[in-house]
Amino acid sequence: MKQLTLAASILLAASPVIAGQLKIESWRTDDAAIWQDVLIPAFNAQYPDIEVTFDPVAPADYDSELRTRLENGSAGDLITCRPFDVSLGLYNDGHLQDLTALNGIVNFQGFARSAWQTDDGFTTFCLPMASVVHGFFYNQDIFNQLGLTPPTTQAEFDAVLAAVKDAGITPMAMGTADQWEAATMGFQNIGPNYWKGEDGRFALLDGDDKFTDEAYVKTLQRLAGWGDYLGEGFASRGYGDAQAMFANGEAAIYPAGSWDIATFNGKVNFSAFAPPVENDGDRCYISDHTDIGMGINANSANSEEAQTFLNWMSGKEFAELYSNALPGFFSLSSHVIKVDDPVANTMINWRVECGSTIRNSYQILSRGEPNLERELWAVSAGVINGEISPEAGAARLQEGLDGWYEP
Repeated sequence: MKQLTLAASILLAASPVIAGQLKIESWRTDDAAIWQDVLIPAFNAQYPDIEVTFDPVAPADYDSELRTRLENGSAGDLITCRPFDVSLGLYNDGHLQDLTALNGIVNFQGFARSAWQTDDGFTTFCLPMASVVHGFFYNQDIFNQLGLTPPTTQAEFDAVLAAVKDAGITPMAMGTADQWEAATMGFQNIGPNYWKGEDGRFALLDGDDKFTDEAYVKTLQRLAGWGDYLGEGFASRGYGDAQAMFANGEAAIYPAGSWDIATFNGKVNFSAFAPPVENDGDRCYISDHTDIGMGINANSANSEEAQTFLNWMSGKEFAELYSNALPGFFSLSSHVIKVDDPVANTMINWRVECGSTIRNSYQILSRGEPNLERELWAVSAGVINGEISPEAGAARLQEGLDGWYEP
């Protein structure tokens, strides 16, 4: 018996002691290998006693399944957070911890935290992880063939579009059939240069600015001109069709979200330019939209270890690893990092040159009916199609907001 006890003691002493075991809930099934092969091993190199597992579910099932597990006590310790109201609802229902005092929060600017804060901005409940950036991809071979350079002003942009069209090539690959691209890669892409980024976004929230103001009418007027450059049949062209056009070299420019970098890598020789400013010398602004965060289950039995993990995620090492593992998904921390993918590196460097903002319909302003985000889809597509005038579109947006929103 003594020999058995001694052998058991030796075996126990030789086994690794796990200080805590963390489970990550996520909808990002495509990222499983990145977490398992890159991110978690990097964390364990510093914290070998904390075991971490990444356990995603299908994106369409995530919200409902997560809430069920949070309510019955079976959810993991770390909760991947969608931006704005979905995660705010989880916090208000007591499912997410208050992270305002987390040490690493100081590494994130106000626009980055806004997607995971209470409406008053006093409480942060998820650590910002990554954003996607809007701009324009361009086919370098077509630009070289026509002797064109990436435009920086609206006048230069117009000249490029005209030159490409005159050469018998479709200037831009985008359609309006799905509507959301018209708003996301159109209105929210070029608009921040007119409403001056976060200043304009907050002015809408405060009621000081309206969609009928010059900045928004001008944005819609610019979109109205796009219809001449999208090629035949653009009103029936879907998102996948536009991707195929650009990938196949059938269009010179693609109004872009950075998440599409991986879509085109290896298929077309392309780079990116930022949304052109109105006049030479103007301050530039980009839509640097908050996309994904990470919170802590309020009922986690491993809260201390979870905070250790989030503090590690707030550092430069994670920022660089994540941004390189997923080109086009950029860490939201304020660290200056090196990004290897050339197009992704171009786009992340716009943060240095331009002011960052988020899509102005996402925080608070799409809670009522008519839903502002959906209205932006319809109005943006309608303006590009020539079915709605910019002025009428702006009036429709403001009228819808006035119907329910009290600043």
